[in-house]
Amino acid sequence: MIILLASIFLLGLVVGSFLNVVIYRTLHGESPFEGRSRCPHCHRTIRAVDNIPLLSYILLGGRCRRCRAYISWSYPVVELLTGVLFVWWFVAGSAIFRLTQYPFVHLQPLFWLVIGLLLLVVFFTDLLYGVIPDVIVWILGFSALLYRVLLTMGGIMQPADFWYSLVSGVGVLAFFLGLIAITRGRGMGMGDAKLAFVLGLILGWPRIVVAIFLSFSLGALVALLLLAIGKKRFGQTLPFGPFLVVGTAIALVWGGQLWSSYLTLLF
Repeated sequence: MIILLASIFLLGLVVGSFLNVVIYRTLHGESPFEGRSRCPHCHRTIRAVDNIPLLSYILLGGRCRRCRAYISWSYPVVELLTGVLFVWWFVAGSAIFRLTQYPFVHLQPLFWLVIGLLLLVVFFTDLLYGVIPDVIVWILGFSALLYRVLLTMGGIMQPADFWYSLVSGVGVLAFFLGLIAITRGRGMGMGDAKLAFVLGLILGWPRIVVAIFLSFSLGALVALLLLAIGKKRFGQTLPFGPFLVVGTAIALVWGGQLWSSYLTLLF
């Protein structure tokens, strides 16, 4: 079992290395499928021996072997998180991926793994560059909509639940568009609104409410902390995409319990 988990973790590291390429090249107008990896500073091709996920970063002290410039901390972190995601996905799969009807017995875990990887890309593109790539959002949205349609056609999801997910997406989109209008785009961007719509499709009702509440709560806490330690000043903004991703992750796992607890307190 340990060897199997280690193999899954290593596979996750490799996929995480590719996600780093996707994050960098997507935001620089390049295809992630063309050419070998290059140093972002001297633009020289990185040798295979210096491109081993996580290990090469540690052995090189976080520097490029050629120009000695520091490589962003985000590279090993993305690889490590992807490795952890793969292990968690495998271990928790028996408790979460319960559909037994073919082909959903394979499709369901694959769908949620893809969603997790795409959300990881969104987290870091917005955190590092302040941008949520439209192409990633559209892939997320298309995947979620197609999966919902297949579940409905297979009789696993009720048509009413399918429409609830669509209404959830439209409702949260309208909420974010209202915030953008009120703040005149200074507090939120269209990237946040489009991502929120897609998250509504993915989570459905009532998990999307939990995710949005957690996103704003975490965002407020982090903002207050950064103000307290002097890292931010009043009027400066924070990328909101990472908080939406974290809120979504929590809502996916514990959203049902959190919503039930809220209703119990309310009534």
